[in-house]
Amino acid sequence: MKSIKPGRFNSGQGIIGAVFGIIFAIFWTIMAVSAGAPIIFPVFGIGFIVLMVTELIKNVHNFTNKNRYSAFDIVDSTEEPDPWNEKFHSQQTDMDFSTENEESIYCPYCGTKLAADFEFCPKCGKKLPF
Repeated sequence: MKSIKPGRFNSGQGIIGAVFGIIFAIFWTIMAVSAGAPIIFPVFGIGFIVLMVTELIKNVHNFTNKNRYSAFDIVDSTEEPDPWNEKFHSQQTDMDFSTENEESIYCPYCGTKLAADFEFCPKCGKKLPF
């Protein structure tokens, strides 16, 4: 599996942003309680603190750990199946074109499984003789 991982600079910015967010949320909550504001304002501040703490934990993990979270995972069909496809029964894989009732046809040049109505092989690009 090939992964595109965000650089440590992005995680460092996230750490700084989360710290400022926590400070702001604490200030907000204290001011809302001391001003006698309706209960929704302190609850919003507490919820924002929880959100910023989780962001801080995620960004510290990405900044300090060698095995960081991936922004994108690029997986070939021959490597690792996509777990979301298995969970949601997504469409067929990119090279599996036949159905259960059809007889399997293969490219004589590269051996790729083909549908009966193909004129060219989707993998090697050669014109098929049948």
